[in-house]
Amino acid sequence: MTQERTGAATFKGNPITLVGPELKAGDTAPGFVVSKNLLEDASLSDYAGKIKLISVVPSLDTGVCDAQTRRFNTEAAELGDDVVILTISMDLPFAQARWCGAAGIDRVITLSDHKDASFGLAYGVLIKEFRLDMRSIFVIDKNDTVAYVEYLAEMAEHPNYEAAVAAVKELL
Repeated sequence: MTQERTGAATFKGNPITLVGPELKAGDTAPGFVVSKNLLEDASLSDYAGKIKLISVVPSLDTGVCDAQTRRFNTEAAELGDDVVILTISMDLPFAQARWCGAAGIDRVITLSDHKDASFGLAYGVLIKEFRLDMRSIFVIDKNDTVAYVEYLAEMAEHPNYEAAVAAVKELL
């Protein structure tokens, strides 16, 4: 049975239900399978040996998600080759590619959770009411241990960018 966390977050003040476990620092990062593009999948193991900052957004075509992804794209330049920044959303892979091209995103890797919600279910961010992934941040070390987690209480708010980047820098 999949765990549901009713009222764990809100969308514009209205309670929403998150499906999956609530991860904490120190947990082993769960595996997942998401789409890189229409024909190719990606998994946590594809980024083995790297520090992973996973930025989860409901959809790149919204203002906060756009700003969040642009911000981490800028931060990526400062973090070096030991760090990979993944943005995961339910957007289709070709919509992600179109958005990245239009936005000039070249350092963040966008991945789509649209097929099976594998990431959303494993990381406890699948929104039952919308079948979108809840805005959240995960920093995972080179050994796949969760080092930092931010589940936002309100979907329309920005994450704590500074805290997420600081968590990455502590692992360098």
